[in-house]
Amino acid sequence: MAKAYDHLFKLLLIGDSGVGKTCLVIRFAEDNFSSTYISTIGIDFKIRTVDIDGKKIKLQVWDTAGQERFKTITTAYYRGAVGIVLVYDITDEKSFENIQNWMKSIKENASAGVERLLLGNKCDMEGRRKVQRDTAEKLAKEHGIRFFETSAKSSENVEEAFRTLARDILHKSFRKAPPGSSSRALLEPGPPRKTGGRCSLG
Repeated sequence: MAKAYDHLFKLLLIGDSGVGKTCLVIRFAEDNFSSTYISTIGIDFKIRTVDIDGKKIKLQVWDTAGQERFKTITTAYYRGAVGIVLVYDITDEKSFENIQNWMKSIKENASAGVERLLLGNKCDMEGRRKVQRDTAEKLAKEHGIRFFETSAKSSENVEEAFRTLARDILHKSFRKAPPGSSSRALLEPGPPRKTGGRCSLG
């Protein structure tokens, strides 16, 4: 019987409250969008398997929404993550300024060399833009990471962003892995608990 997937990658979304992390996860995993979601308490995750360069990659995308105030709670969930998506809202300058704090959190808690990706979400709200694209591009360049502007609402660049991150992780794992070894990521699942809430649109 053929394997359901070749590699399993744990991805983690982090960023300020209201930037649209849950919306991005749902858009990527289920190709769906709603202004109302069940908000996550603890950590929730979605699964999607994609084909990257002839390999079946199972992506376990962890959503930290609702936990921004309790950074110690999210710390354990960095463990085993091979890719981290930093999300800010292009209409919220403070959420962009706080990316530096999230970068620091990655440095303190994540595995060395973890792949990172910067996303400026809500690019469908151009009329309310507070963070210029070139400013974010400069920050991404300083940290040596890729950058996309996305819209969970319109789906713009969401698929491309996640696939790009998965491809970068795949290529890095091939460069690092000794012959015959597996690059399947270790998982640290925790039981998700949910409560009512909203996915912020603005």
